[in-house]
Formats: sequence, structure tokens, C-alpha cells
Amino acid sequence: MFDAFFVEYKYLLAIILSVVLGFLIGLERKTRAKEAGVRTHTIVCFGACLLMIISKYGFSNSSADVSRVASQIVSGIGFIGAGIIVYRKNAVHGLTTAAGVWATAGIGMACGAGLYFVAVGGTIIMICVQYILHINCKLFNLKRTYTIKISFVQTKDENRRIKEIFGVNHFHKLNVVRGEKTIFNVSIYTDNEVPSDVVDEIMKNNDFIISIERCDD
Repeated sequence: MFDAFFVEYKYLLAIILSVVLGFLIGLERKTRAKEAGVRTHTIVCFGACLLMIISKYGFSNSSADVSRVASQIVSGIGFIGAGIIVYRKNAVHGLTTAAGVWATAGIGMACGAGLYFVAVGGTIIMICVQYILHINCKLFNLKRTYTIKISFVQTKDENRRIKEIFGVNHFHKLNVVRGEKTIFNVSIYTDNEVPSDVVDEIMKNNDFIISIERCDD
């Protein structure tokens, strides 16, 4: 009985380690105000570790395939990740966080399998990678897309003038309102950030423009 208690005590230590590692990963995510924070990563890491222990040691005396429970952890975590990923304003958000939750499950599985050095090392690498890739460096920064909504009065060639001002070849959305004046409501996508002072200057120098709205992704 003492030997059995010692073995299960070792399992409990593995679970505690998974909780600590999941907490550290979640803490880094929380500092960046991501969708999944401390609680999500901690529970995912704990749950993966617990299921791994059950899969590896809970069915050791039976003829069942002990790898089945562990294999389902990987696909099961995918459902959590799918709930984090959203498509908003022509861009995918939450993909990195979902991948982090999936990787956190792997850390928990490593703890449950008794690969403590791999689990700790993997956690350190994962946190370091997150910090490094968030450094403000051109090598890591992808181009941002800015959506600019413009309303202007069309009398002659104002639409061509708008394209020249913002350096685009075409409008992505166009709505024409005809009344006493013909008003164009257009949307353009550009990689160039347009600061507020530039917007103000454009409005002053072009009386035909009614409004400019910049929608950052």
C-alpha cells in the first residue's frame, strides 16, 4: 500500500508541476490582454496532464489501447482553440492564442508522461518565443492593413483625385447616393498609415470631401 501511495504521490507532483507551468504561460498571455489568460492555460495544462496520467497508468492492467486517451487530447483541445479564433475586420484574430493553448496541452502531456525536463524546457522556450516575437522589430512585424471610409461629392473627377491622394488604384466598396448632389461613399484598403494630422490636412485642402474615417484592424 505504501508503494502504491508513493507512486500516486509522484503523479500528484506531476499535476502540480503542470499547474505551475500552465500558470506561467497564461501569465505571459494575460500581460498582453489575450483572449485566453491564466485560468484557461492553467486548466488546459492541468487537464492534459491528468488525462495523460490516466491514459498511461490507469489502464496498465487491462488490454485496452492506452494511447487512445492521450491521442484524443490533441484533437479535443482543437475545439477550445476554434472558439478563440475569430474573423474580424478582414483579419484573423486569436490564432496565436489558440496555438498557445494547444501547445500548453502538450506541456501538460509531457508532465503526465514523466518528461519533466522536457515540460519545463518547453515552457521556457514557449514563453521566450512569445516575448521575442513581440519585440518591436521590422523583422517580426507584418504589414498592417488600414480601411479608410471616405464620403465626398462627385461632380467631375473627384474619384480619381481620391485615388491619387491615398495612393490606391480602385475602391473596395462603393455606394452612390444621388440627390441634389451626387455623394460617393467609398472604402479603400492601404498599407500606409494615415495619421490624424494628415487626415485633417486632406480635409482642409479638399472641400469636396465630406468625411474621412480610418478603421484600423
